[in-house]
Amino acid sequence: MANRQQSSSGYPSTATPNLDTKLGAPSFPSPPSSSPSRPRFPPPPLIQSNQIPSPSIKTPNLPSPANGIRAGSPVPHMSTPPGPPVFSSPLQPAAVPFRTSPATPQPVAYSSGSSLPTSSPPPRFFKWIAHKVLKQKKLASAPSLGFGVLVSPGQDVSPGPQIIQRDPHRCHNCGAYANLYCNILLGSGQWQCVVCRNLNGSEGEYIAPSKEELQNLPELSSPLVDFVQTGNKRPGFLPVSESRISAPVVLVIDECLDEQHLQHLQSSLHAFVDSLPPTTRLGIVLYGRTVSVYDFSEESTASADVLSGDKSPSEDALRALIYGTGIYLSPIHASLPVAHAILSSLRAYKLNLPEVSRDRCLGTAVEVALAIIQGPSAEMSRGVVKRAGGNSRIIVCAGGPCTYGPGSVPHSLAHPNYPHLEKTALKWMENLGREAHSRNTVVDILCAGTCPARVPVLQPLAKSSGGVLILHDDFGEAFGVNLQRASTRAAGSHGLLEIRCSDNILVSQVVGPGEEAHTDSHESFKSNSALAIQMLSVEETQSFALFMEPRGDIKSDFVYFQFAIQYSNIYQADITRVITVRLPTVDSISTYLESVQDEVAAVLIGKRTLLRAKNFSDALDMQVTIDERIKDVASKFGSQVPKSKFYRYPKELSLLPELLFHLRRGPLLGNILGHEDERSVLRSLFLNASFDLSLRMLAPRCLMHREGGTFEELPAYDLAMQSDAAVVLDHGTDVFIWLGAELAAQEGKSAAALAACRTLAEELTELRFPAPRILAFKEGSSQARYFVSRLIPAHKDPPYEQEARFPQLRTLTAEQRTKLKSSFIHFDEPSFCEWMRNLKVLPPEPS
Repeated sequence: MANRQQSSSGYPSTATPNLDTKLGAPSFPSPPSSSPSRPRFPPPPLIQSNQIPSPSIKTPNLPSPANGIRAGSPVPHMSTPPGPPVFSSPLQPAAVPFRTSPATPQPVAYSSGSSLPTSSPPPRFFKWIAHKVLKQKKLASAPSLGFGVLVSPGQDVSPGPQIIQRDPHRCHNCGAYANLYCNILLGSGQWQCVVCRNLNGSEGEYIAPSKEELQNLPELSSPLVDFVQTGNKRPGFLPVSESRISAPVVLVIDECLDEQHLQHLQSSLHAFVDSLPPTTRLGIVLYGRTVSVYDFSEESTASADVLSGDKSPSEDALRALIYGTGIYLSPIHASLPVAHAILSSLRAYKLNLPEVSRDRCLGTAVEVALAIIQGPSAEMSRGVVKRAGGNSRIIVCAGGPCTYGPGSVPHSLAHPNYPHLEKTALKWMENLGREAHSRNTVVDILCAGTCPARVPVLQPLAKSSGGVLILHDDFGEAFGVNLQRASTRAAGSHGLLEIRCSDNILVSQVVGPGEEAHTDSHESFKSNSALAIQMLSVEETQSFALFMEPRGDIKSDFVYFQFAIQYSNIYQADITRVITVRLPTVDSISTYLESVQDEVAAVLIGKRTLLRAKNFSDALDMQVTIDERIKDVASKFGSQVPKSKFYRYPKELSLLPELLFHLRRGPLLGNILGHEDERSVLRSLFLNASFDLSLRMLAPRCLMHREGGTFEELPAYDLAMQSDAAVVLDHGTDVFIWLGAELAAQEGKSAAALAACRTLAEELTELRFPAPRILAFKEGSSQARYFVSRLIPAHKDPPYEQEARFPQLRTLTAEQRTKLKSSFIHFDEPSFCEWMRNLKVLPPEPS
């Protein structure tokens, strides 16, 4: 039986702010060679899961009918978060007011008289490394550049896709879906599959007097369609709003915190419960040596049932808890005062033990939280019967590692049996995460404070459930923002992604938050060569990196790629989103290179590289791999300088080397971060991040404040550190605000500049998840090193090189140039141009 404990609510209420899964032939690469003389980038295993959530999602507050689908309108969808605008050429600074979000995507237009629309699927779904495909296998498969795409399966579009409430027509041979690129025999209604060329029937539906008539069928006129099933296929199905609002959030809170940490956490938690929609069901669980499950039926005092934390709860204990008289999940509109009373009643840790030596039964607490979410067959809350589960979320607020009960590790790393106990704990946590995933529950772990969290043990719990682990400096503002964004970001569940390619093109590797789908999880066809990926969660801005290569030379003028995303949306309608892409093939290398997207190439190379950088030693090896990529691209696609050992980098890829230089020296592969836990968490976030966040994590964006509140975008060079200026540097998970000493000395002017920079930083990251730290400091302060280390040391280049790549220097007076030059401290790290020349490659000319 659970024991009952009570405490008065006397605390003042405040509201201030690898899985490596093998599919088919590809296998693990051999360890990197110690010799840098040859390219070192063999393909890693096919599917790599590294869980990360993506920027927050806002749910539109729109009335909906009972099945969650409005007739004649798109599926209810999430708003698209503004991504950072792409990094522009360093030679095109523009002192104009900064625009924080891209324009709203325009409707995809089709000509009613055209049998083959030229429009493509909304670009937010896909980021192709190139918009053309090389026909020659040897060059198309060059590992230094490669071919691939970033896919965001949960991405929303505006306007929404066309809705089809019937079964799709599919190829009997390979399972591909009928689409706008299919050849159709109008007399018989037969259609030819673009993937395998098989001829299929349409049960007479595609019989028409002309091609124009077929334009009335959405799948034959649009590259993006949603097939929707709203039938009741699952027990306990609830129509619309109830299914959306009933998904619970359970807070699992560490009670081993010191007073200062606890006060910050309480402030963040009070603000969090105030931010929840009135219909959200909330649960609160505390853990230390025991697990306390708070009862919302007690309105006058904070009351909890207590279970032992030293072992997994028994079925009898859970049954007594769940079938008892307590209410452990309650809608906010009915229990907000009780929730605040519970949070106010929390007390600081009393024993005189260091943080790392305190007992925390985190694993047992998550088991209990899962049990109260699951509940009996129907959970009774305030007299209203609702189905438990759905898009449920457990958010763990942790101040240290799990050191007690199942999934725990010893307090000390010096424990003689620590490696074995850590391995056992890691496996247990992974299994618990899988159990949560099977119950449609995501576990997010938000860590904060100075006590090491032992990330290797906690990461598998978050990752295998479809959640995320984030480290914070404290339980303050950024922690509170992430609490709120974590609870609202999910877009769907039960996700399955299928990829089919024509012309014998092989998907050789996948990096992202998924794993191999079991053969019984998708339909079988005669010759189904689709790659199927089980998505651990379906979120708007997560992404999968797909790397492809042809098995032979391509003969066709076009190649086709079809992506089918099956998932249940927030209204529990079953969606199959089908997107078909057609890309032209070319023989000309220059034509192909002109279609390459430098930023997408950098992100894909970054994800493939980070996949192998499992520790700092690996990261150093991967720095050499980046060097080899630069040299290999120059030798394969560039030209050799006459009578010289130097190569010219291809002018079509002029932005790529600098982006890769940022990757090489930045926090992902460089030595900026001091602790391996930080590097591990950052790596995991990057591998699953959307394109926008990935790009910002890879290469920072530099914006200088100007008079009138405008911002000028500049290259991320140390030449931006001008004493009379304020600079914002957006590096994805961190945003830095730097005030020059001369500006800082002018109190009124510096306050206005700082306020403008803070506003910009908040707008840039308004919906980003995880919410970044926003740090501000003055020139010459000890913290300024965090800012300086992210900038390329371009001051080491000769003046003509500086002006060519950083033309804003031309606006400075001779005195300002001299003052800027004297402010730099010399150190050994090369500039971008020096690094390129050391590789015997000429730096690309600024475009």
